[in-house]
Amino acid sequence: MNLSKIKIREIFPGFEGKFIHGEKISCVFWDVKKNARVDSHKHHHEQIMHVINGKFEFTLGGVKKIYNDGDLVIIPSNIEHSGLALTDCKLMDIFSPVREEYK
Repeated sequence: MNLSKIKIREIFPGFEGKFIHGEKISCVFWDVKKNARVDSHKHHHEQIMHVINGKFEFTLGGVKKIYNDGDLVIIPSNIEHSGLALTDCKLMDIFSPVREEYK
């Protein structure tokens, strides 16, 4: 498998992703447009977000921070979180267990 061969899907406005699924894990490579946002939500999945490049405002459990190139965020299960792209961004999300709704 090669990332360049995976079809892009837009899940939220301004969030285009390439989705890879294992038995117990999902990985998403996002291209995010400036000003695109993900509203506050929570899920039972654990998540790790990696800001590959760009500037991304992220609120986790009510605490808002700005993340830049190379930053990582660990998002525990069932904690409210939201995000806003302050620039065009490339992000990578890892989820466990699998995000079935993204298949």
